Amino acid sequence: MELQQMRYVIAVAETNNFTRAAERCLVVQSALSHQIARLEKELGAKLFERTSRRVRLTDAGAAFLPAARQCLEAAERAAAEVAAAVGDIRGRLTVGLIPTVAAVDVPAALQEFRTRHPHVRIALRAGASENLIEDVKNGTIDVAFIGLPVTSDPQGVRSRKLAHDRLVAVVAPDHPLAVRNSVDLVRLSSEVFVDLPPGTAGRAQADQAFTAAGLTRDVAFEVTTAYLIARLVEQRLAIAMLASAYVPQLTGVTTIDVTDAPTRAEHIIWSRTGSTPAARAFLAIVDTSVSSDPGAAGAANAPNLR
Repeated sequence: MELQQMRYVIAVAETNNFTRAAERCLVVQSALSHQIARLEKELGAKLFERTSRRVRLTDAGAAFLPAARQCLEAAERAAAEVAAAVGDIRGRLTVGLIPTVAAVDVPAALQEFRTRHPHVRIALRAGASENLIEDVKNGTIDVAFIGLPVTSDPQGVRSRKLAHDRLVAVVAPDHPLAVRNSVDLVRLSSEVFVDLPPGTAGRAQADQAFTAAGLTRDVAFEVTTAYLIARLVEQRLAIAMLASAYVPQLTGVTTIDVTDAPTRAEHIIWSRTGSTPAARAFLAIVDTSVSSDPGAAGAANAPNLR
């Protein structure tokens, strides 16, 4: 069994087509088909059902695919570890982040990382905090920046708390509240809100604050990105609550301090079971940038990210 055969199987499974898989792998289709047939003979089972109209995994193929991916990832990591041992960081780096991350200038950190390690392929994945935690646990993301209510800590991963930040009210420039310097949750509870979906960490920050104050609010709009939140606010469809360090990036809206505002904590998380050389190098860059920032939460006493 060869790694190249596994790459061919994965390519066919992802494209559902032998011709497209061969193009992706930069080989002629006959060579790809021959290698997959050899592998099937060795395994004693068909991996694909082929007809004139479609290609799909058999039960045996579906069972083989996850293990094949793990083998390729292990091989790539082994090569990356060897390169790192002689001072050359290679491989892949996948970074996850919530759209409202503000404690670290992620593009600037990536720019420094890319300058130091130009041979690393980088992927960014935006998502909700709870999903990013699971992705780090299962290894599909190397490092992630998340935000949680101060009452919660990320579980099942290694983490460092980067900063605390209060939420502020976000309204349209011509909203009646826009002329005020501050407002409280009681006043805000009479407004219509746009927020993230229920069950997300971002939504929980505000929900917990209103519940603790004995208040309810009307969340008439549920969206999945801070950009859409801002656009709905701009159209006076609703108001919102977002992290104060993030809202300067928005246009077309006005922010108001909330006297009894909820607080969120931003964390950086990484695998509990081991990081790739690229992930360790990126964590070192973030560690330096956070430790040199006196405004970062716990910068003087925070544990080293590595």
